[in-house]
Amino acid sequence: MIRCQACGGASAPIFSAPAKDRNGGHAVGRLDETLDALFQGKLKLRQSRRGYRFSLDALLLACFAAVRPGEAVADLGSGNGVMALILAYLHPGLSVTAVELQREMTERARENARLNGFERRIRVLCGDVRRIAHIAAPESHALVVCNPPYRKPASGRVSPDPEKRMARHEITGGLSDFVQAGAYLLGVNGRMAVIYPAVRTVDLLATMRAAGLEPKRLRMIHSFAGAEASLVLVEGAKGGRSGIKILAPLVIYEKEKQYSAEVASILAGAPQSVSSPTSGVAR
Repeated sequence: MIRCQACGGASAPIFSAPAKDRNGGHAVGRLDETLDALFQGKLKLRQSRRGYRFSLDALLLACFAAVRPGEAVADLGSGNGVMALILAYLHPGLSVTAVELQREMTERARENARLNGFERRIRVLCGDVRRIAHIAAPESHALVVCNPPYRKPASGRVSPDPEKRMARHEITGGLSDFVQAGAYLLGVNGRMAVIYPAVRTVDLLATMRAAGLEPKRLRMIHSFAGAEASLVLVEGAKGGRSGIKILAPLVIYEKEKQYSAEVASILAGAPQSVSSPTSGVAR
């Protein structure tokens, strides 16, 4: 997970500014929540003050995914709904189904959709990806995005906070569960885009191929030029032919606390060019 330093420290949130209400004043929410903003205040988001808070990873994945106009998109493990919100904001007319297991986060995601006027375009479902057949119909989506838990159940420090614990560790679903759920939702040539730790790249590629999602595009993410990759972005196509396009690496910082031009553009909500995923997808 890459944290934003726009607000000043290594653990600072990613938001551009506190959100304002419709009368121009800073909105007041529950004491256990904050109301924050993305894209110079154009997108608002409520999230837990001490629980799980999204990171730069969600923005990077949303901008990596190759979205086509009018597609039905699913976001698996949606948390507070940030990825669905970003996609709806960047792609007018797009419809997104957000699936989240934790009920409190599901309610917060629904509230966030209403807060931004996206309640007709974002459908938030409370459900377990391991039981995806009870949540949605097969082959009902053209694109699936997913920022799954990065850590195995017993690895690293396990947070005592349930929101953080379930979002970061494979406690209620591992990589294979999320990838198989994505494959279930996609028709032939449908795509699934995932962000994952670079150290587990082989696990991700092997899991996608085993589920019938052939990896077609890959991009490594580096904190600084010359540093080892920390994360990887991969998009796979259901029923695709073998052959993968390795994109130029994405570098987050030019120097300490200064974003690269590309990341600064992403944070500003500027349109991003996406390399075509269609080459070699068909059988």
